[in-house]
Amino acid sequence: MQAVQVISLTLLCAVAGSAQLISLGSCPKPAVQANFDTSQYIGQWYEIEKLPTGFQKGQCAKATYSPKSPGVIGVVNKELLEDGTINSIEGSAAVKNPEEPAKLQVSFNGTPPGPYWVLSTDYKGHSLVYGCQEFGGVKAELSWILSREPTISEETRAELYSILTAAGVDVAKMVPTNQDRNYCSPMDE
Repeated sequence: MQAVQVISLTLLCAVAGSAQLISLGSCPKPAVQANFDTSQYIGQWYEIEKLPTGFQKGQCAKATYSPKSPGVIGVVNKELLEDGTINSIEGSAAVKNPEEPAKLQVSFNGTPPGPYWVLSTDYKGHSLVYGCQEFGGVKAELSWILSREPTISEETRAELYSILTAAGVDVAKMVPTNQDRNYCSPMDE
């Protein structure tokens, strides 16, 4: 096997281990939220839908963002696992380029930073997040639809799907997150 093929196969195995949406090709370059304001983005967001990942195995997922320093947001993600325990992880999201503040780099527990691009947000109701990394002709995509409430309107979902579709993301791969108040009540304790 050629060295490039071995390296590509190794990287593919490493990426597949985190079980992001893996496919051949290069990452799209979708437009991000114009004039993104991190101070309006802070607070709690409920995960409504996502592209499947291996690092998120639960339901009732919530993200809480807090100010850390100029251009840096603290991140706390929580989810309810099937056995009733709560899984939580802390990290940070940093603006990589001040001229593109909607293109953040997120890192958890010392992991290498990954892209967290806010494609659309109204700050009060919805947020559409996308990330993609390339490894030798293979891309690994992540996407989340977030809401300030545990639900989102079908009209808003359709608008966000339209943005993803225009970027070349297969919205048929999106999976819903259970945010039923009764089921998710352990997250409120």
